[in-house]
Amino acid sequence: MTHRFFRFLAGFFLTALLLAPIFTPSAHAAEGVDITHANLESTEDGYRLALGFSFELTRGLEDAITRGIPLYFTTEVQINRPRWYWFDEKTITASQTIRISYNVLTHQYHASIGGRLQQSFATLDDALSLVRRPSRWIVADKSALKPGETYYVAVRMGLDVARLPKPFQVHALNSSDWRFSSDWLQFTFKAE
Repeated sequence: MTHRFFRFLAGFFLTALLLAPIFTPSAHAAEGVDITHANLESTEDGYRLALGFSFELTRGLEDAITRGIPLYFTTEVQINRPRWYWFDEKTITASQTIRISYNVLTHQYHASIGGRLQQSFATLDDALSLVRRPSRWIVADKSALKPGETYYVAVRMGLDVARLPKPFQVHALNSSDWRFSSDWLQFTFKAE
């Protein structure tokens, strides 16, 4: 009798382990950011990165903005040239940060890109449109990539916790509401 009971328990736990990934949300969904499209374009000015993101802010992040705490969303790009005889050559590393803040006195949201360009918006969703669909930005000069060579491009975007005020940095490390980033998206690009 006990032998059958242990076999039943073992079968039950094995089934539970196999079905667990189906019923638990994935880590990617919990982080909240999906990259909808990403491509590198060759222009006269250099190589421009076109991106699109899909996400909704968590309640904690929305509350932080409405209380006057600015949030910084940083997009990172790495371009590497593969080598068969050694590690990949790291050709380019670039980043762009978009700051979203709220002015309690004027009831307006402000977005600035790299601390330079600043725009005002009536709603948070309008301000976040700059993060969701950033303008194409130059990540490399025209001479940085060798024509005809194939490169690996990796992109990700997330909340830059290091730029938050110190008390919120500590809180962000302990709260899942503040873990907000995408996975790395990788694709290949042939330089022209």
